[in-house]
Amino acid sequence: MRPGTGAAKPKGPQPGAVPGVSSGASKGPKPPMTPMAPKKPAAPKPAIAPKPQQRRNVDAAAEAARKLGLSKAEFLKRQAALSSAQKQQEERALLRKAEEEARLARVEEERALLEEKRREQEAIEMKRLEEEEAAKKKAEAEAAAKVQKKAVGSPLAKKDAPKSDERSELEKAGGRVKKKRATPPPTRSKGETKRRRGKLTIVSALSGNDDRQRSLASMKRAREREKARQRGGGRGADKVQREVTIPETLTIADLANRMSERGNAVIKYLSQQGESHGVNDVIDADLAELIVEDFGHIVKRVSDADVEHDFIIDDTPSDEKDRKPRAPVIAIMGHVDHGKTSLLDALRTTDVASGEAGGITQHIGAYQIKLKSGDKITVLDTPGHAAFSQMRTRGAEAVDIVVLVVAADDGVMPQTIESIKYAQSADKPIIVAINKMDAYEANPTKVETDLLQHNIITESMSGETQAIQVSAKEKTGLQDLAEAIVNQAELMELKANPTRNADGLVIESKIEKGRGAVATLLVKRGTLKRGAVVVAGEHWGKVKAMMDEKGKTLKTAGPSEAIELMGLDGAPMPGEPFAVVEDEQKAREICEYRVQKRKDAEIEPPSAMASMEQMMAKLQNKEVSDLPLLVKADVEGSAQAIKSSLEALGNDEVRAKVVYSAAGGISESDVQQAKISGAPIIAFNVRANRQAKDLAEREGVEIRYYSIIYELLEEIKGALEGMLAPERKETFIGYAEALEIFDISKLGKIAGCKVTEGRVERGAGVRLLRDDVVIHEGYLSTLKRFKDEVPKVQAGMECGMGFEGYHDLRKGDQIECFTVEMLDRTLD
Repeated sequence: MRPGTGAAKPKGPQPGAVPGVSSGASKGPKPPMTPMAPKKPAAPKPAIAPKPQQRRNVDAAAEAARKLGLSKAEFLKRQAALSSAQKQQEERALLRKAEEEARLARVEEERALLEEKRREQEAIEMKRLEEEEAAKKKAEAEAAAKVQKKAVGSPLAKKDAPKSDERSELEKAGGRVKKKRATPPPTRSKGETKRRRGKLTIVSALSGNDDRQRSLASMKRAREREKARQRGGGRGADKVQREVTIPETLTIADLANRMSERGNAVIKYLSQQGESHGVNDVIDADLAELIVEDFGHIVKRVSDADVEHDFIIDDTPSDEKDRKPRAPVIAIMGHVDHGKTSLLDALRTTDVASGEAGGITQHIGAYQIKLKSGDKITVLDTPGHAAFSQMRTRGAEAVDIVVLVVAADDGVMPQTIESIKYAQSADKPIIVAINKMDAYEANPTKVETDLLQHNIITESMSGETQAIQVSAKEKTGLQDLAEAIVNQAELMELKANPTRNADGLVIESKIEKGRGAVATLLVKRGTLKRGAVVVAGEHWGKVKAMMDEKGKTLKTAGPSEAIELMGLDGAPMPGEPFAVVEDEQKAREICEYRVQKRKDAEIEPPSAMASMEQMMAKLQNKEVSDLPLLVKADVEGSAQAIKSSLEALGNDEVRAKVVYSAAGGISESDVQQAKISGAPIIAFNVRANRQAKDLAEREGVEIRYYSIIYELLEEIKGALEGMLAPERKETFIGYAEALEIFDISKLGKIAGCKVTEGRVERGAGVRLLRDDVVIHEGYLSTLKRFKDEVPKVQAGMECGMGFEGYHDLRKGDQIECFTVEMLDRTLD
């Protein structure tokens, strides 16, 4: 600061200073500043300052992320994933719309073809009718022309013909000769009845029938011919010899029909042999063979089982040239909740597991997966719950490869071991899929080590079984699993003949309202076509419609395809083989034979009480308490699994008895049957219609609805445990000795006792022992110390004891005191 100045000079540019000019350039007084025009401020660079709209978006994203408790990057990542999911959903919607339009176009095209075919048939029929009408008119015209020609020419010929002189010589001379009067021939109008001929009898006169009656001579001749034919054994010179098929049993009427003979002739023949039969009597094949031979026909013996001959024909070496490669059929098996269905969802990019009740698969799903490489794999998804062991058995028998799913964090479990046994018994190759590799506790090495105990040696353990580590949740290892399945199928060289009649297995069946019986079939060989006659178990029908797992209608189904079929007359049992037959008659014969065979098997042969042990066993069985149940399920496989599981819950005292089980909704007939048998209705994934529900309320029939198998089994198990008689548990508490007996008028005999061991309680159970023999068992009516009633008396003390309803007490008797506790029992 210079002296003389009152304030320090402020630093920095002074007001009015020219930018860029140093203030220290001149130390003298500054010249006066001339006013200058203000300069425009420099425009901001766009690379440095953000746009207002962009800044607002960034601020809004940051604000939204802050509200959700997320970072801005995480928020933007979720927004991008959400937009991607919406885009995929829109693409799927467009794809479904295109498929629906294509389906409608196909329907319209088929309708147009049918309409054109109908018009062509109508035109052909109209042309045929016109030709017939023209021919008819032409024939009528020709007939009319002939009649007219005859009517015109004949009288003229008679009129113009010269008359001949037929008079005799006497008449010509003028004489008269008497001649016979010529009478015209009798005429009969069109509607006049014919003259009665033959002998007039009282019967014919009273009946008013003027037709000619058969004479006695002709009747006698007919009887003589019949006797001669019978004497000849039915062998006439012009008799036709036929080949007569004779089953194991048949009626006389059926046999006569097969020989083209009258039933009375067979009855007369048997009468001549000394046997009396009616036309509806059943005879065996041996007697039928004698009758056929005596009537001059050829015998062909068959059995009832011959109707199933060539039901399923195996491929022969001649079909080798027609055999083509087919897709492998795999079964996904393993323990419950190890991620079998989730793994398939990851392969199919679908979400089937979310639709399963309780998160578990409760019936076999069958569908086909098309990989990115173009290869196809048919999949059977079997349930893992213990109640569905029969379904897993069918799954192992129906497939080519078994994919064993084991959770990496859970290891080998009971249903895993069961699935291994089924696959090994069916001699099917196994591919191990170690799932849930994303879990923190995942330990694939432990899983492979545990599998060694069950003869499953993986490739990492120097074995041949492939083990693939996958994660259905993170969708990792799926490509490796698909390649392992395809490689295993190539090694097996799977082939089938698509040109033969189709056959395969029934995977599942159910009854749907409005659709009838719907069966899920796996075609193993041949090609199944619409309109073919199919036999599956005890049911048959024509194929009305076929759909794949997506509901798309199919006209044909080739080898290794899983389809839903409509047209059968009932729901066949899962696991039954199906095949295409020639005609409906063959199908009926096969089904009738199978139904009769099942009925014969259900009839138990009578057994005699050969020993005391068998008699006691029968008496004990009569004491078994039954819990009747009526089971209705959504599919036949679930109904069968529930029935077998319920019947396995009981013991020697109580048991569940399934009076009826079937697939389909609850109807009024089910309610009536439940009322007659006194059984509640167990409904698994089905509902009762309004009429059945009202009837059940009126009749007092209980309907219990379930959607999860283990909840159903737990409730029925609890009901059976409630039927068990409680267990009687007896606990010894003390001994007393009668020292003296007192006779009291109001109380009867009272024993003066001394407690020698333990204690005696009032209300407890007592036994009176005399010479170590139980004389009486009952309860104490009174327990006194001196004159007071007491609840209990300890050892070493004296007391007075009286018994309820018993007074035969003696000095020196021993009194045993005990308590009884009733315990609830369980089925375990």
